[in-house]
Amino acid sequence: MTIRTTLIATTALLALAGCGKKQDATPADTTNSVAAANQLDAATPTPAAVSASQSFVNTAAASDAFEIESSKLALTNGASASVKSYARKMIEAHTASTAKLKATTATLSPALTPDPALNAEQQQTIDQLKSLNGAAFDQAYIAAQAAGHQQTLDALKAYAATGDVPQLKTFANGLIPTVAAHLNMVKGLKA
Repeated sequence: MTIRTTLIATTALLALAGCGKKQDATPADTTNSVAAANQLDAATPTPAAVSASQSFVNTAAASDAFEIESSKLALTNGASASVKSYARKMIEAHTASTAKLKATTATLSPALTPDPALNAEQQQTIDQLKSLNGAAFDQAYIAAQAAGHQQTLDALKAYAATGDVPQLKTFANGLIPTVAAHLNMVKGLKA
């Protein structure tokens, strides 16, 4: 029997033996239970740390998801024609970026899978934008777009400079001019 199986069997036997006893636990009983739990935890493998490349891919995917979701809100909640025009461009550009990211990561060995889950800050911004309409929405959207594009530009530049996967470095370098252009466009928007 393996150690883990032995520990599970021992724990089950102790649980059965204790069924008829009073609930008073002595310090020795507590210590033994904690020791058994710690041994089980030590036997369970921990998930591997996310590689820098996977982290970059997830950041890029989440950035695209954020831009698309916030821009869709701009089409319904925004008031300014220029904001809505910019939002349409962002949906188109970030949909294309997502497709390019997926195509690039699929060619890697081993392949990486982009996780587009928004981080807490992005989700909080989306939740805030959902509650706004008109000029107030436009102002918040412009600020969110400026901040988001700046963060994405910084991440692209960092990976392009220090990344360890050549195909992803090429992807990052190729997107830097586009993201910089988006940042300049949003800085020129008026609510």
